[in-house]
Amino acid sequence: MEFGPLQLFVIGFTDPQLDGSVLEALEDASNAGLIRIVDLLGVYKDEDGEILAAEMSELTEDEAISYGAWVGALIGLGAGGEAGAEMGAVVGAVSAMDEYEYGLDEEALATIAEDIPPGGAGLMLVVEHQWMIPMRDAMRAQGGIVIAQDFLNPETLIAFGAEIALED
Repeated sequence: MEFGPLQLFVIGFTDPQLDGSVLEALEDASNAGLIRIVDLLGVYKDEDGEILAAEMSELTEDEAISYGAWVGALIGLGAGGEAGAEMGAVVGAVSAMDEYEYGLDEEALATIAEDIPPGGAGLMLVVEHQWMIPMRDAMRAQGGIVIAQDFLNPETLIAFGAEIALED
């Protein structure tokens, strides 16, 4: 199974409208073949502090296990070489089979929700950039490797400008 580049988003909402527009935008991008939702966890804390959570994924169970093994193997390779990769693949595959939301148990979910103010929400999202697969394959065929990557958004550019100002 070939995987496209994965990206993790963690987004906070101080006054979420919960009108479905975020999910609609994700669905549109998915239906267009641009992304695939690997995992999405939405957490909402109501004014009384009650936590509501919802998860979704476009992966089949077999795909989730494959992704888990792949990610675990790469992390294990970095942590412990070849033996670490083997162990990481097993741990990643098993954790993908867990029935916990986003691989988190209720205690971990409560810990995340502690940082969400009453009436606020958080979204953790992992997407696969499917549009990038043919481009990546073409670059690899030409001997190319990704040296660096990041998103340039207004917040990043403002922070970059602030760093430059501090250096002057």
